[in-house]
Amino acid sequence: MSDAKTIVIVGGTSGIGLELARRRVAAGDDVVITGRDGDRCDTVAADIGARCRGVAVELSDPDAIAAAVSDVGTVDHLVVAAIDRDQNTAADYDVGRALRLVTLKLVGYTEVVHALLPRMAPDGAVVLFGGLAKDRPYPGSTTVSTINGGVVGLVHTLAVELAPLRVNAVHPGIVGDSPFWQGKPLDAVVARTPIGRLATMADVADAVDFLLRNPAMNGVNLNVDGGWLLT
Repeated sequence: MSDAKTIVIVGGTSGIGLELARRRVAAGDDVVITGRDGDRCDTVAADIGARCRGVAVELSDPDAIAAAVSDVGTVDHLVVAAIDRDQNTAADYDVGRALRLVTLKLVGYTEVVHALLPRMAPDGAVVLFGGLAKDRPYPGSTTVSTINGGVVGLVHTLAVELAPLRVNAVHPGIVGDSPFWQGKPLDAVVARTPIGRLATMADVADAVDFLLRNPAMNGVNLNVDGGWLLT
């Protein structure tokens, strides 16, 4: 189809990234998904459909990213949805875990943008993933909250540096049907969410679609939380 786009989804083999990949292929786009394991990438891509292919990329090894994406052709949109979790407090600080997460989510995010930039359409868009821990820290979120705050700054600087390419981010709260949260006791969080339910993976994927599609959305850090921060 003439209006089909090519979208790279880093972290597209599970969770919200996978939800988005399925949506975009169903809409007629060509999708490249990445994950740490090449065999899993190929398996998931084959399950999504003929317009999807997989590429192994490890964001925590930034020096290898450019080579990993070297055979990716022209890119209209880039979504960097790969995340990791780290329970780390200042009182009981694990430097190795903190460095790995900082490298993955700030250096790795930036390097994948850098590696694909020469192939990106000037009217394209980048969407990064942060998280609501930037505004609602919890015990053990020292690294996670700091890094998600760093994503806010990264969006602002990239939107200026890469213009006219647009750069935005989504910051989900607790996503009730995601693999990490599904089945956990979350009634207290639901009770504090004005819409009466938690955000879903489909809600977050729809927010990403909006940021990719709308040509006036640039430099935006969009919370997707059902109003949780209002309570």
